[in-house]
Amino acid sequence: MPPLADAAPAQAGSGPQIALLVDRYEWHARELTRAFARLGARAVPLRLSACGLDTRRPCGLAIPGFAARLPDLVLVRAVGLGSFESITVRLGILHALIDLKVPVANTPRCIERCVDKAATSFLCFKNGVPTPPTFALQSPRQTRALVRRECAHGPLVLKPLFGAQGRGLKLIRRESDLPDIETMAGVYYLQRFIGVEAGGYSDVRVLVGHGRVLAAMTRRAEHWTTNVKLGGKPEPLAIDVEMQNLALKAAAAVEADFAGVDLLRGSDGRLTVIEVNSMPGWQGLQSVTDFPIAEEIARSLFVRYGLAPGKPAEMAS
Repeated sequence: MPPLADAAPAQAGSGPQIALLVDRYEWHARELTRAFARLGARAVPLRLSACGLDTRRPCGLAIPGFAARLPDLVLVRAVGLGSFESITVRLGILHALIDLKVPVANTPRCIERCVDKAATSFLCFKNGVPTPPTFALQSPRQTRALVRRECAHGPLVLKPLFGAQGRGLKLIRRESDLPDIETMAGVYYLQRFIGVEAGGYSDVRVLVGHGRVLAAMTRRAEHWTTNVKLGGKPEPLAIDVEMQNLALKAAAAVEADFAGVDLLRGSDGRLTVIEVNSMPGWQGLQSVTDFPIAEEIARSLFVRYGLAPGKPAEMAS
């Protein structure tokens, strides 16, 4: 039985052994497990919180499902919720795996950069990637002054510094719109709102893998939050060169093997990067893509890290 009791793993096969770090055995985990099985690899779905330090072992780590050996590859779909201390330990385990020469995608350095939206914004700015004017402040007084000044030129978007799937976003038009800083975990992270209402709102999600675009879609919604989980409708998109180059440049700025890059064109026609996600979902994107994205990810990982396919394994029923 695998570390996640609801997982249906592939047979061991003859190929690489892969640690698939997830919160639960949901659609993405199932798709990846099957994709790796078709390449003859055994993917073990487990939670990073189940891994630990154990200096009695030769490698110094305990990775459930791998006994005395280490994985040939670690693919991070989720770090999981937890205290500052527990997240520190989990990221430390990923850093330790890299020290042990185990490939980790994405690296903990990349995850740290993307989970912290302020760090992502800074790296985009530093690397010349167009992004809306962005502010991260810890002082309510300074933030109120900023809002008074900046909202004279248009609204701002307030986002949780650590957040995903478009949840917790708030449009700030005036000082009174600001919530108490305690509800924002002590940090106000704000971006200039550049959305354009044209019979609804839209943006572009680009899935990047190892220096190339894997797939892309337009997301449309009546509300300015276009995330598919919040009701955005995916549409197929033939990505142009400008979008492709910008998405690749954004992924390179955070040193991502894989990334979901969100692009938005403002009223001035300028294309900007809104976010870079190091653990992106692609279920909505798959619905408008005519090839299995999980298989493309699995194959690109094998190429990137020089892994040799084994005899294809069959999925357990």
